[in-house]
Amino acid sequence: MPTRLYRFHCTDGHDLVVDLRGRRLPTLALVRLHAERVALDLMAHGGHLDWFGWWVEVYDQNGRVVLSKAFTNVRIDRPSSRNGAEDVA
Repeated sequence: MPTRLYRFHCTDGHDLVVDLRGRRLPTLALVRLHAERVALDLMAHGGHLDWFGWWVEVYDQNGRVVLSKAFTNVRIDRPSSRNGAEDVA
């Protein structure tokens, strides 16, 4: 299955956490899942910030936004660790 490169940037409109490496994924469903995991990981390891106004913006290899998800809409019951289904790159 062909994969595309996506970058998962996180911001609150003022501060920005840039994904310089990106991730190759084959489907938008896996892009959505990885976006949630990026948000969960940042909330778990990014200090004691107020994450209320933060969101993940996912860009494709052409620089177009393909997904934007607020941290407040992330399902916290998902594990933040990677699983085999996601590790396609």
